[in-house]
Amino acid sequence: MNCLHERARIEKAYAQQLTEWARRWRQLVEKGPQYGTVEKAWMAVMSEAEKVSELHLEVKASLMNEDFEKIKNWQKEAFHKQMMGGFKETKEAEDGFRKAQKPWAKKLKEVEAAKKAYHAACKEEKLAISRESNSKVDPSLNPEQLKKLQDKVEKCKQDVLKTKEKYEKSLKELDQSTPQYMENMEQVFEQCQQFEEKRLRFFREVLLEVQKHLDLSNVSSYKNIYRELEQSLKAADAVEDLRWFRANHGPGMSMNWPQFEEWSADMNRTLSRREKKKATDGVTLTGINQTGDQALQNKPSSVSSYEKTQSYPTDWSDDESNNPFSSTDANGDSNPFDEDATSGTEVRVRALYDYEGQEHDELSFKAGDELTKIEDEDEQGWCKGRLDNGQVGLYPANYVEAIQ
Repeated sequence: MNCLHERARIEKAYAQQLTEWARRWRQLVEKGPQYGTVEKAWMAVMSEAEKVSELHLEVKASLMNEDFEKIKNWQKEAFHKQMMGGFKETKEAEDGFRKAQKPWAKKLKEVEAAKKAYHAACKEEKLAISRESNSKVDPSLNPEQLKKLQDKVEKCKQDVLKTKEKYEKSLKELDQSTPQYMENMEQVFEQCQQFEEKRLRFFREVLLEVQKHLDLSNVSSYKNIYRELEQSLKAADAVEDLRWFRANHGPGMSMNWPQFEEWSADMNRTLSRREKKKATDGVTLTGINQTGDQALQNKPSSVSSYEKTQSYPTDWSDDESNNPFSSTDANGDSNPFDEDATSGTEVRVRALYDYEGQEHDELSFKAGDELTKIEDEDEQGWCKGRLDNGQVGLYPANYVEAIQ
């Protein structure tokens, strides 16, 4: 049960790591420069991780809800705990063996006692014979003493015969009870074997189920994940992506060249500084019209964090504010690329955190560094600033604070 529980934790942790990896890289790819069918191929890799994560969560659920619970229930049915500790089945097996052994063990004990008495008698006989032999060459002993030694030898011989007879008799009785002892022991042993056979067969069955739950190679949905991934990767078409990019961001994109316009009172008005900034806040040359060939991707290509902040109108309008090349007054003295038209109030700010620029048009700085904000935060959360070395670029607005 502990073994399966640990494996289930591993499956869950792996699934969570896959999901987190896919989520993080999906965001990075979405914000990065990829587009078209190659971007879809990137996303297919993230989708694979998410789907595999779901399958490993299913493996974890199967291990805990099916296999773990099955073993737990089997344990309750097969092993019954006692009040004093241990299992009832273990005690029954031990009691069965003890009961089968008891009669034979009693006779074995008698045999050991008879054997000990016989060997002691033999030793005593040998000692008595040795003493008698030595007395025959000892002139200091009188006939009465010699007679005692001879009687001792005779008595020892009789004791040897008696103990030998008792020893042989107890051995015979033990031999006669041995078959019954073996039969009783075998009965208890077979009962234990039957119990053990059930346990072994059960574990084999459970391990086979565990194998099925772990083996994703036989899961049709697992195979489909990689079949779909392969199809998505093979669908990446460089020619198609280049054609889309050409039609949307290259020579094939829709143009709005300057044309002769009649003077009108509305055109003669002077835009405020704020309106000029809004009118020239980007470098978008044209709008994007989604036509048949151009509908490959709904969102515009992103090549830098600066361009990420730009808006791409889906339809061109003759409105002055939507055309960065339109003259802002009748005399045409406004330049959409003029620095004065885009600069706002400059503010000194201090970095709260380290930031490493991800694109060529982004600034890098360390916490505590000071720089100058030259444009306010846009709708994407970016500000334009200038480092003290003169470098101009973008940075996250929430990474700095104004210096009081």
